[in-house]
Amino acid sequence: MPGPLDGIKIVDLTTVIAGPYATQTLGDMGADVLKVEPPGGDIMRAPGPARSPGMGAAFLNCNRNKRSIALDMKSAGDLARLRELVADADIFIHNMRMEAARRNGLDPETLLARHPRLIYCAIVGFGQDGPYRDRPAYDDVIQAASGWAALAERSGDAPAYAPTIVADKTTALFAVGAINAALYHRAVSGEGQAIEVPMFEAMVSFLAVEHLGGRSFEPALGPSGYSRVLSQHRRPYRTADGFIAAMPYTAAHWHALFEAAGREDWATEPALSDGAARAAMIDTLYERLAECLLHRPSAEWLAILDRIDVPCSAINTLDDLLDDPHLKATGFFETVEHPEEGRLVTTKPPIRFSRTPCAITKQAPSRPR
Repeated sequence: MPGPLDGIKIVDLTTVIAGPYATQTLGDMGADVLKVEPPGGDIMRAPGPARSPGMGAAFLNCNRNKRSIALDMKSAGDLARLRELVADADIFIHNMRMEAARRNGLDPETLLARHPRLIYCAIVGFGQDGPYRDRPAYDDVIQAASGWAALAERSGDAPAYAPTIVADKTTALFAVGAINAALYHRAVSGEGQAIEVPMFEAMVSFLAVEHLGGRSFEPALGPSGYSRVLSQHRRPYRTADGFIAAMPYTAAHWHALFEAAGREDWATEPALSDGAARAAMIDTLYERLAECLLHRPSAEWLAILDRIDVPCSAINTLDDLLDDPHLKATGFFETVEHPEEGRLVTTKPPIRFSRTPCAITKQAPSRPR
């Protein structure tokens, strides 16, 4: 059965991660994605382990369900060919700076004037109506600019990047949502439109959900930041033989956990029953939690926490996940055959549709020739 975007044609002029991850997700949903690469291929083909040049692991993991061609934007003939492809497409997506898009006649005004049903999506570093609009942007830059890196200081550490390309991948999912919304609008109105997805604003919005905090009010009711997640005691907890995650959240969770730890004095504290009072003493609660968990092995604590219905987990490594019993039961990791690269391990699309399922119909394209 075809996916929900079956029949939708996408011309994908994106590189690195944000755009390719977005278009892979749309391809998983059934869209026909044509990846347009420069003659040397997407720069992301190079990093990571690879069996052959230009087929690195990161590229393989965000470019499935795509076809690929090579076009040179400096060639008038190739640029004309790209415009022909866009003319036949439902969606055109790129992550060029807008100055370069205008120079090549690939700006939204030009293309929408010719193709009024086109959905035009530009993933940019910064919103184009602000003074940062022409700045280059990569994930580390956006983590720093958006406030993400500085959050570590609030927990007592030096500024730090997340050990994943979180800005790229989060922006990609904003783009997927925006494109699907634009497709719905076109279905009911017949109108295409231009979409701008700026990485900077996307990540500030993402963080502001909880971290705008007291600055959500005018005048401010306190500083920015969500105290629970900024607590220096919020981290994987040491046990007698390792570490686990434990997440008591409700009054019932805290009462049950302290009782299981033999701390009736803490379990009967009146403040536990009041959400605002718990929030005000969250550092103390997490410090007590750390003290409780120290005295028994991880496996014993996980069994206890599961029995008393307190959310918890072992601390998995990425390698552990390949043998995780739940992921094995759901078939999340699949071994597939790439026509040139041989056997590969990939993940299934995580989203399930009951009538129009996602599917992997083709592996990442080989370097275009």
